Amino acid sequence: MSLERRTIESPLANSTLTHSQASTFSYDPVALMPDVKVLKVGGQSVMDRGRAALFPILDELAAAKDKYKLLLCCGGGTRARHVYAVASDLELPTGLLAALGGYVPRQNARMLQMLLARHGGIFMLHDDFEKLPLYFRLGCIPIMTGMPPFGYWEKPTENGRIPQHRTDAGVFLSAEVLGVKRAIFIKDEDGLYTDDPKKNPSATHIPKIGARELLKRDLVDLVLERVVIEYLTRARFCHELQIVNGLTRGMVTRALEGEDVGTIIYKD
Repeated sequence: MSLERRTIESPLANSTLTHSQASTFSYDPVALMPDVKVLKVGGQSVMDRGRAALFPILDELAAAKDKYKLLLCCGGGTRARHVYAVASDLELPTGLLAALGGYVPRQNARMLQMLLARHGGIFMLHDDFEKLPLYFRLGCIPIMTGMPPFGYWEKPTENGRIPQHRTDAGVFLSAEVLGVKRAIFIKDEDGLYTDDPKKNPSATHIPKIGARELLKRDLVDLVLERVVIEYLTRARFCHELQIVNGLTRGMVTRALEGEDVGTIIYKD
């Protein structure tokens, strides 16, 4: 009986995948669906405010559905923060916090789906991501949680135990895998500021900034998860993050039309 290893000829056939050269393997990825508009509907900033904040945004999205392919992702909001607080007090690990925190944006996605049902809203699980072409061909508005499916396998955080990959990260990663140039985040602020404008009225609005420059500034408060800014520096496709104030009528529509409203954080 031969103990000879059976191999298939390929550039990585005999690689350990831990060698430094393995990560430099040359490739030119395909942009799968670059014409999709990937948007996040904020949890605490929009959903938690109820119908007064959410319904006008849904009206804008419904009006745009026949013009654009919309993929909506939901944030978690205050309920997710409560889960993180309780689980942290119970000394639970980061992976479990990520799994528990993932349930809340999923609840928000289900509510959003029912509100958009008459416009073709359809709830989508992570495993159904490959069905996006079908949903768009049928004229649907796919709606999913913004939380990436790391769950129990969430990466250890540098400080504390709150998962670093939350709903902002999931939205960015969705845009990146689809080959979408710009991801849109619907918040309750006009974009990025030098500090939290809710707490510091003198905070200055930043209309446009590069990701590396933003990381160098090391701002105490960011409107997006810090890990998303880090990933932006090495993104292949998603080179821009746009933060818009959904509480201002017409702002979502202008963002969908390609206007540089709010704040643009770009790969520099």
